[in-house]
Amino acid sequence: MNTLLLLLLVVFEIALVVVSVRKKVDRNGWRFGRLVVNAGEILIYLIMLLAPGIDMSFRFKGLFVLLVIRFVLAAIIYAIHHKKEAKKKHIVTMLVSVMVSVLMVVTSMIPSYVFCAYDGLPTTGEYAVATVNAILTDESRVEAFENDGSKREVPVYFFYPENAKENETYPLVVFSHGAFGYYQSNTSTYMELASHGYVVVSVEHPYHSLFTKDTDGKTIIVNQQFMQETQYVNSENVTEEEIFDCTSKWLELRLEDVNFVMDSIEYAADQHTLNDAWFVENDNKDVILGVLNQIDCDKIAMMGHSLGGATAVSIGRMRDDIDAVVDFDGTMLGEVVAVENGKDIIKDAPYDVPLLSFDNQEHHDSRLEVAKQGENYVNNVILEQATNGYSTYIANTGHMNYTDLPMFSPVLAAMLGTGTVDERECVETMNAITLQFLDSFLKGEGDFSVQECYELSEHGN
Repeated sequence: MNTLLLLLLVVFEIALVVVSVRKKVDRNGWRFGRLVVNAGEILIYLIMLLAPGIDMSFRFKGLFVLLVIRFVLAAIIYAIHHKKEAKKKHIVTMLVSVMVSVLMVVTSMIPSYVFCAYDGLPTTGEYAVATVNAILTDESRVEAFENDGSKREVPVYFFYPENAKENETYPLVVFSHGAFGYYQSNTSTYMELASHGYVVVSVEHPYHSLFTKDTDGKTIIVNQQFMQETQYVNSENVTEEEIFDCTSKWLELRLEDVNFVMDSIEYAADQHTLNDAWFVENDNKDVILGVLNQIDCDKIAMMGHSLGGATAVSIGRMRDDIDAVVDFDGTMLGEVVAVENGKDIIKDAPYDVPLLSFDNQEHHDSRLEVAKQGENYVNNVILEQATNGYSTYIANTGHMNYTDLPMFSPVLAAMLGTGTVDERECVETMNAITLQFLDSFLKGEGDFSVQECYELSEHGN
């Protein structure tokens, strides 16, 4: 429908030129024609709102603002000049005006092609889901990405059962996003878990996330050096030693973030109060405390995607209060302790926390190939060492298929890596497996098992 809307707007612009040339209008005639066309374009947009796929979301908001501004300006210009004597309007001027108008319309509609009208997936649990957020300030850490001595701030977003039963508590699940990700990267997973009686906290890592906000309301975008490092690490000429140096630094930051968040949540839940570390809008303080009172701190899981998955696995190794870990297509970088002679030295110790690992198709195939060649790969080693280690993959997936991004923006997801699998069915399958895993190891509900591979529908099937 967005293409139809664009075509109609372009047709109106072309019609303005054609009619104006045939009638040989002067400048006043052109101004009146411009006013009528701009009004007609707004009317077309409003009518198209009744059709599926056109809405007032950010995808079309820029277009609507543009149409209104152009109409207001056209009305002002016509009101000022329409009684004055006007010269002939040259064809070249009219053509340039229409070309500029079409370019502005096309530019304003780019978001409608890059993003989809995605409102999340329906949940299957008995609970309605609510959300609330806060920012935690770690006074023990200076923000390394700034030069003003400010302290490290870590935003947290809670997804929890809204219609919670009185005096009932729920397991806590903490999520860490991938590089350039953001807290909503796996919202459908948070929502599904919360609907089944979990409190999910999505941790945002400032300067590693695409964008976030600090306590002053300032937008913090991803750090350029971090972006450059990730590109370099994935290049052909990088050494294993350089990879280890970079990834160790990234993980150190994320582990400190997650440990601080978990310690803060557990302390606040135990004390039934928020200390000075919590930045919460006044109206939400009671809500946050209510959510904290819902948490069963004796049942905690950690999960993450990509670099967040590596973070989750390391947290599972570090903390005694973690009861289960889910790694969504992440290389378990924190299990590499050193590099010698160009080869990774991997921790040689049992991994005692139940671990569920998802791979994309290429990741799975490469793991098998490395094993056939008799070489060590960190994920293979840790899964073999795990007391309860489970590995699975969904056929025809890419890296971003283990997030919501392909359903929100297929264009961006494809640039970052997707397969041919049906995006929605893939995420629903992943969520169902994750729920079964956590139900088994956090709630003691049923025995967990998983297939090595899940064959799902592909695009258009």
